[in-house]
Amino acid sequence: MLRSPAFGNTLTVSCKLKKWSAKMNFRNNGAIGALLDEYEKSLNELIGTISAISEKELVEIVDFETDDEDCKSIQNILTHVVQSGYTYIVEIRKWLGENIEYRNKIKHQTVEEYKKALKEMFVFSEQLFFDYPNLELCENDPKKKIKVRWGQSYDVEQLFEHAIVHVLRHRRQIEKFKEKKASS
Repeated sequence: MLRSPAFGNTLTVSCKLKKWSAKMNFRNNGAIGALLDEYEKSLNELIGTISAISEKELVEIVDFETDDEDCKSIQNILTHVVQSGYTYIVEIRKWLGENIEYRNKIKHQTVEEYKKALKEMFVFSEQLFFDYPNLELCENDPKKKIKVRWGQSYDVEQLFEHAIVHVLRHRRQIEKFKEKKASS
């Protein structure tokens, strides 16, 4: 299902070839293609990292020293990663003038639910370029940058780069949790 601001409604594309063709156009565009490919790659690496985690390991508190609730367990980290991924796109859409709400954090109980949530979050991110095919990625004027709710300012490209590195950092954090667990 594709949304088109030009038509003001939702279009259903039943032909998989058309959907594939549209996706390939994004992936063949240098900067947009690179951002989407690397974002998807980082998410797939995260999914690979969590694949063998049990339900018990998912919810187990691993970091007793941090005050950051988002970093105490693998479940908390994944909840944070999914919600943050939506937030980055919501920030861009708000900057573009949309009246859109932030997504709430949703704690899932299984790795399979998180895998699905991560994939859905990526589709939501990719949808931005279906809706705004001529979206400018770079903005040099500091007054025109996206001022996000945590106080930083980004252009679209920088916010996507931040999203990619955010996933990579938390993937590494989960890997360190797994190493800590294996050595204890």
